Amino acid sequence: MKKQFKAESKKLLDMMINSIYTNKEIFLRELISNASDALDKLRYKSLTENNLKVDKEKLAIHIDLDKKERTITIKDNGIGMTQEELENNLGTIAKSGSELFKENADDKKNLDIIGQFGVGFYSSFMISKKVSVTSKSAESDEAYTWESTGADGFSIKKSEKQENGTDIILYLKDNTEDENYDEFLENYKIESLIKKYSDYIPYPIIMKEEKTKKDEKTKKDENEKEITEIEEKTINSRIPLWKKNKSDVKDEEYNDFYTDKFYDYEKPARIFRNVVEGKCNFTSLLFIPSHAPYDFYTKEYEKGLQLYSKGVLIMDKCSDLLPDYFSFVKGLVDSEDIALNISRETLQENHQIKTIATGIENKIKKELENMLSENREDYEKFFKNFGTQLKYGIYSSYGIKKDDLAPLLLYTTSTDKKYKTLKEYIEKMSENQDKIYYACGETVDKIDLLPQVELVKDKGYEILYLTDYMDEFVFKVMHEFEGKQFMNVSDEKLNLDTEEEKENLKKVNEENKDLFAKMKETLTDKVQAIQFTHRLKNHPVCLTSKGEVSVEMEKVMNAMPNNENVKAECIMEINENHEISKKLIDLYQQKDFESIQKYTEILYAQARLIEGLSIENPTEITNLICDILSK
Repeated sequence: MKKQFKAESKKLLDMMINSIYTNKEIFLRELISNASDALDKLRYKSLTENNLKVDKEKLAIHIDLDKKERTITIKDNGIGMTQEELENNLGTIAKSGSELFKENADDKKNLDIIGQFGVGFYSSFMISKKVSVTSKSAESDEAYTWESTGADGFSIKKSEKQENGTDIILYLKDNTEDENYDEFLENYKIESLIKKYSDYIPYPIIMKEEKTKKDEKTKKDENEKEITEIEEKTINSRIPLWKKNKSDVKDEEYNDFYTDKFYDYEKPARIFRNVVEGKCNFTSLLFIPSHAPYDFYTKEYEKGLQLYSKGVLIMDKCSDLLPDYFSFVKGLVDSEDIALNISRETLQENHQIKTIATGIENKIKKELENMLSENREDYEKFFKNFGTQLKYGIYSSYGIKKDDLAPLLLYTTSTDKKYKTLKEYIEKMSENQDKIYYACGETVDKIDLLPQVELVKDKGYEILYLTDYMDEFVFKVMHEFEGKQFMNVSDEKLNLDTEEEKENLKKVNEENKDLFAKMKETLTDKVQAIQFTHRLKNHPVCLTSKGEVSVEMEKVMNAMPNNENVKAECIMEINENHEISKKLIDLYQQKDFESIQKYTEILYAQARLIEGLSIENPTEITNLICDILSK
């Protein structure tokens, strides 16, 4: 006699199948987890009830595939279910026998129950047109079969079964244009799902495997016959690598685990494993790759750690466990304390996840600090691959994360063209230096040729060479490091003159303000002002920045897809000690304004080219140069 589900109607079951579970392959994980729970219950009861004897070595889960009948069978020799339990647990959607068992258990610490919500079983209907469950309780001599085709209801009848446990038979749906259910009848597919989701179930998951070999009875000179033998093999690893004693695990095992699980062809640069006990218990096994994945700096790249609960894979990439600036880290977290939603596919918002994420973040930061201090060569390789992410963490947090991440940054310096940390730079500063000087450009060599750099170096100050497009933006949000402000050598506020030199320069600029006004007429709004400077040693001209946007920042922002045509406020500075300044003064005194216009345009073009900026009228500039040279 067919019975109706107690939990409302077809609409509820449809929601279970089509909404709660988003991935059809999840069915196998859920049924294996249920089977593992049944084995755990039997093991637990055998410890607490003397009349129940169990051979723990024989506890196992068997999976059989029948291509002819198009069925998948999942068997366990666990606690089994009575007729009443079959009706209550399978006939009532969202009723969990595992949760009830756990609530009534005296020793919950030794009970490793995975399922709690009672709906995992119904994921089988995503691929099945009919499900048959035959079960015999370890505390009963009778067996019963529960059968259902879905929301229309179910039937329960007495059955025959010798051993305790549960056999679930899934009758696959017919294939459609969009869905190929036959793929679940292939051994390689089922094995891959076991390895992916249930590799660390503590009981062996056994499958039959056909092996073909030559018949030894046939003679070698005759046509050899092939015979097929059926062998059983255990698919899952059972004991997670991260739960073994650290002393028992070799580096090669970690390396093999990493390359296999995270599809990398090189061993990781750093491996660290951590066990945290407290309000939220978890184990983490993390890897820093030795190189950036090919898609790391693309939109397609997905960050996240694998998330396990009691050895069962819940999420392949849990992004909530990693901040964006540590997105390069690979690995996993295993916790018994996380609260899952009823499908075990997504996490509920809760403090446990935030606690784990904070612990992971602190651990990664500590390991990077150790790497920096213990193995500088390896750290520099790491930084070349992933340093931009650390800078992004500071920039995207508007400087909030600078105390955590700034000590991990590296910059090439003018002293020896080698990497230094900001702390190392400060340690080498002279007593009278109160700024951290930096210069920006495409490459170290190009920055080294900037006219603004020459004088600062001659004054004995070390300069940080910023070649990453993000570098100056990061310094802008940081403002300072350990009380020392950042100063661009191209900033108009930079002034390394003595007080006497400052007064002399101020006087000269005042005397020639009319000359500069005439030159400004030529450039109009291209520059904010024109003036003589002492910041240049041998070079004739340069551009300095006024305001928050530097020339280098202008280049970066205008290279972005949403080009807003940003303009840096620039001042054209002419070397007061260069012959060109005397020439300009002479031309003004002679009232040769036409020549002043030509010189102004050429000097401005030179200044832009030095900064790596384009010029609007290269043909006109070359004609002007030729015109002056020909006189």
